[in-house]
Amino acid sequence: MTDVDLRKLRYFVAVAEHLHFGRAAEELFIAQPVLSRQIRALEEEFGVRLFQRDRRGTALTAAGEQLPADARPLLASADALRRRVIRADGGAETFTVGFMPGLIVTGVVRALAERHPGLVIDPIRTTWDDQTDVVHDGRVDVSVVRLPIDPRGLEVRPLYTEPRVVAMTADHPLAGKQTVGIADLAAEHLLQDPEIVPEWRDVALEWSAAAIGLRADRPAVPAFRSVEEKLEYVAAGRGIIFLPLSVKAFYTRPDIAYAEVPDIAPNQVSLAWAAGRNSPLIEEFAALAAAEMPA
Repeated sequence: MTDVDLRKLRYFVAVAEHLHFGRAAEELFIAQPVLSRQIRALEEEFGVRLFQRDRRGTALTAAGEQLPADARPLLASADALRRRVIRADGGAETFTVGFMPGLIVTGVVRALAERHPGLVIDPIRTTWDDQTDVVHDGRVDVSVVRLPIDPRGLEVRPLYTEPRVVAMTADHPLAGKQTVGIADLAAEHLLQDPEIVPEWRDVALEWSAAAIGLRADRPAVPAFRSVEEKLEYVAAGRGIIFLPLSVKAFYTRPDIAYAEVPDIAPNQVSLAWAAGRNSPLIEEFAALAAAEMPA
């Protein structure tokens, strides 16, 4: 078999995500016939069919279903390699640190800078959607993350845990309480994936069964891109969200109330970097993070 062509893999992933050659071609800024030829060439190189095309549309074959799981990490590694080489060519030694909302990395960054005066350290804010993507594709060397994450391809080192709070409207019946129990929130609409808060999921299902004898039809949760968007929905009375305690300090507003929820698991804060990277700077940053960040 010939070496895998990364460009063709990128083309394949685009088509696999859209299941539509026209939309994939638009995203890639190439003509659709060119994209079709590249996909056929990739199929010839592998000796398998990746897509089934008929009047009903485009679908992945069994081989096509397998390829994205292997292609995406390979493409991310290629991106990471390119970014690190370009940074190295810039002259100054650089180190990039990802961090989630509510997490303060200033102390660790300063401590590392004091040890390495010539080192350029760039913090990069991340989100729930990309806190590990930035590690895989090389945008950051390390990322201070909030679990749960997919640990595949990563070295993950726990740092500390923190309690979680519930955010609700300022005129909510429970507003003003310092703490609330998870059972008190069973009838609320959660603006998050319930799997993130399994304690709430379980009591909500029990409440639904007791109330109407079956699982309640809850409104679909929008695809939020930031904490700010979630809080807009909370303030509008559309539901509640659970947040780590430190995030509360960054999003104080008069139309939202917070209360600690002691009977759900705390949020785990960890440090993540690409598995297999033997970097003294990463190990040094990890040691400083364990010492500097709150425990």
